[in-house]
Amino acid sequence: MYAALKNQLMNWVFRLGEARSHVVVLGQRRVFILPTREGVVFGFLLLLMLAGSVNYNLSLGYVLTFLLGAMGINAMFHTFRNLAHLKVSAGRAPPVFAGGQATFTLGIENPTDVARYSIGLTWDGTATTYIDVAPRLSVLAAIGVPAPRRGLLRPGPFRLYTQFPLGLYHAWSYLKLEVECVVYPQPAPPGLPLPLIAAPAASGERYGKGDDDFTGLRLYTPGDSPRQIAWKAAAREEILLTKQFGGRNSAACWVSWDALPPRLDAEAKLSQLTRWVIDAHTRCLSFGLRIPGTVFAPDIGDAHRDRCLKALALFEQPK
Repeated sequence: MYAALKNQLMNWVFRLGEARSHVVVLGQRRVFILPTREGVVFGFLLLLMLAGSVNYNLSLGYVLTFLLGAMGINAMFHTFRNLAHLKVSAGRAPPVFAGGQATFTLGIENPTDVARYSIGLTWDGTATTYIDVAPRLSVLAAIGVPAPRRGLLRPGPFRLYTQFPLGLYHAWSYLKLEVECVVYPQPAPPGLPLPLIAAPAASGERYGKGDDDFTGLRLYTPGDSPRQIAWKAAAREEILLTKQFGGRNSAACWVSWDALPPRLDAEAKLSQLTRWVIDAHTRCLSFGLRIPGTVFAPDIGDAHRDRCLKALALFEQPK
């Protein structure tokens, strides 16, 4: 009961219950400010100075006390203004593999004529990125978030804060932005070989990428067809090189759920399929993907690899 009331109070005070959006403007109701530990000590010292000035009737004590008090009030205004009216927009987060760290990039725009200094961006309060924003300009700030599991990573609210200029006050704002990162399954260790490549019966080749357009050479990988080895180039370079072709008329490697040992659980199968997708792409093989509910025809290229990895990341086993 207490925890529920506390969460409701936090959501209401800090506006954490709002829907996510692509852009957040830090108006007056979004920026919160409190004294820091140093600010509390500073205020306590002012009270002691005021009490001493009253007790001993020190005119210069009054002057110094009220001067320092005015400076503290002025610092509060500048700390609040350092965040007010900033515009924060959601950026893109490149995909990562499970167990890594996702990098979220936020755009921070300063639409005013006042420069902003020493602004911190954090997610969990430990790792912080500090930036300065010049007048009428915008900057990009990147923050890392752990990605322990595959799927779609939607981090909690980011926190933008500052203690500029004197460190007497801490101003902050919570940002609920529409950002997400695709987390691929963690690849299994190398071990299981790629499934056999199905080639047309009349081709006489076990695998390849067709013979339409020669695209270049790559290092030899165990299992490559001897007919695709560039023997002249290998003799010249003294290393084995394999010819690459841009056509798609011969072989295709099928990365299939059914080709995996039944003893593996769903997550282990996804990890192994991820390993096969990476290996097939690295070897420049044309490959297709078959998992329950999804089939991708054989293709090549980075875009095809990313489509397959995303399908594995978002896979949900049929019930």
